Amino acid sequence: MVHHDPELELYRGLMDQPETFEEGFDIKAIIGALFVGFIMMPGAIYLGLVAGRSLGPAAEWTTIILFTEVARRSFVTLKRQEVYILFYIAASLASTSGGLQLAGGAFAGKMFDQYFVRSPAAKGMGIANEIPAWVVPGPNSPAILHRTFLHEDWILPSIILLIGTILGRMNWFGLGYILFRVTSDYQRLPFPFAAITAQGATALAEASSKEETWRWRTFSIGAMVGLVFGAFYVGIPTLTGAIMSKPLQLLPIPWVDLTRNTEQILPAVPTGFVTDLGAIGAGFVVPFWAVIGSALSAVATLIFNPYMHKIGWLDSWQAGMGTIETSFANQIDFYFSFHIGIAFAVFVISAYMIFRTMAENKKARETGHPDEQHGSWVPPKGRGDFPLWLATSLFVVSTAGYVWLCAWLVPNFPLVFVIFFGFIFTPINSMIDATMIGLTGQWVGVPMVKEATIIFSGYKGVDIWFAPIPNFDHGAQAQKFRVIELTGTKMTSLVKAELMIWPITIFCSLLFWQFVWRLAPVPSVYYPYAQKMWHLSALQRGLWLTSTVNPERSMFYKAWNKWRAFSGFGFGLILYTVLAMFKLPTLLVFGMVRGLGTLPHFVFPELVGAIISQFYFIPRFGARRWKQYATVLMAGYACGMGLVGMGTVAIAMISKSVSQMPY
Repeated sequence: MVHHDPELELYRGLMDQPETFEEGFDIKAIIGALFVGFIMMPGAIYLGLVAGRSLGPAAEWTTIILFTEVARRSFVTLKRQEVYILFYIAASLASTSGGLQLAGGAFAGKMFDQYFVRSPAAKGMGIANEIPAWVVPGPNSPAILHRTFLHEDWILPSIILLIGTILGRMNWFGLGYILFRVTSDYQRLPFPFAAITAQGATALAEASSKEETWRWRTFSIGAMVGLVFGAFYVGIPTLTGAIMSKPLQLLPIPWVDLTRNTEQILPAVPTGFVTDLGAIGAGFVVPFWAVIGSALSAVATLIFNPYMHKIGWLDSWQAGMGTIETSFANQIDFYFSFHIGIAFAVFVISAYMIFRTMAENKKARETGHPDEQHGSWVPPKGRGDFPLWLATSLFVVSTAGYVWLCAWLVPNFPLVFVIFFGFIFTPINSMIDATMIGLTGQWVGVPMVKEATIIFSGYKGVDIWFAPIPNFDHGAQAQKFRVIELTGTKMTSLVKAELMIWPITIFCSLLFWQFVWRLAPVPSVYYPYAQKMWHLSALQRGLWLTSTVNPERSMFYKAWNKWRAFSGFGFGLILYTVLAMFKLPTLLVFGMVRGLGTLPHFVFPELVGAIISQFYFIPRFGARRWKQYATVLMAGYACGMGLVGMGTVAIAMISKSVSQMPY
């Protein structure tokens, strides 16, 4: 049984459960939100268009450090609850969204839409004029030709966008809280990465109060490592990109691709390794047996992919393909269907874990041994929880709102599919994700389910691809609530933060995207990454859109195979059963599932970190102490990398601005 795994209990105990909970939302949070919205967001937009990178942790940690230093010089102490709410606000305002990973809030997606409607890909496929006006004005609209959001043609798309953001926040908050109660309170999963943010917030809170402990020293070491490595990894490419036609990269970003070098001995196998030092650090944090499971999946890929290519199962691969092309071809040929099957096996195992825990708790109460219970539905006193019926209502009402919106926008599409995604698939998919994140810290979701459903529905037209179908994965939200708990912050603080973030995000997003668009067309030579990559993204989107116009061109019919899906489902259940029978670490199962969806480039550096952690640091410091060090070390590393990124982006923006002045 997973709950009895001593490694999980170790991770669960990396931070002591807070005895009291305090409010973290105050005037400092409001000032922090304005700072991030008006100072950080334009930098995030610029970096994404020019270099294709997110500010990542720069916005979060830079904001916290700035406020911590101001507090120290003002003889004010920041509580760790205040520190975390600042972190949460900064992360929300500077986050990325969508397949392009565009930062810049709600209107980032509309910026790509304005390009797509006039792109060579959309025009060449004959769909440019088929895109509905409630998504984006037509390619000949004055709003597009004059590059402005301040035009009447944007009114309907903007209203639908705003409604979608409100429904989305209600949806993730309601279901995310329910998942937190199930996976953390009741199943008591460890959430290994939750402690990183919580420990970092605690360390900085200690620094502001001048009561520095081992946390601050460890955080500082990690920050220095991040600063030094970040100077080479992020700093040099960003700075040289501002003054040269091509950025200078001392280390290839994001990985060294060896696929073409090994194709003779390992055909159809993507090989290489990531160059970010953080991948090794992740191995310090992720549970050891979960990393081993991922490594076993990667090794299995090295062994079986060449054989499957030989017998014709991976026939899309061709010599000369790189990592991305090889991985995509393999997904289409085999792993897409197999991955769907094994993901549903994870859901069945997760449901079994919940029901078994309920049975064990009931037995413990009946025998008079409540101390043997593994979890409880009763929340800690003072945590600021709200009733489960309220969370359920938020989810149900928002999902019903999505169903109504889809019925209004795309009246001819069968409503049963929208209801299926909103009320059945989203909870199931989110539960799988929450379980995997709770156990291993990471998860790669099941791909192309919505696309498959749209194609199988037989619907004709491109408008359904833009409809707000409630196909979500809220599993990661459970970890947010776990961090809130670890920092001793009341849940009500999160509610207040969300209510404040929404209007700031909308206003700043509209303001800065309007400013950037008016400066120059997006994409253009002034935004080299967008100019290069948005065309590829438009081609990929166009392929899906044309599948409901020309079904014979759809990739899905080649990718889906029910027998491979059944084999993946059986593989997951059998593997879990065998490991449970022999009382072996069941984290191997979840690690192997995670490894099937992750490139080996990430897995093997993580394995190096896990081996160093398990056989050097743990014997030296002890398991619990080292894991505490590791989480704080990783928080410091993220901070250091973020500071380098923010500083170099600022210099690059100034350089670009000066270079475009006529005098």
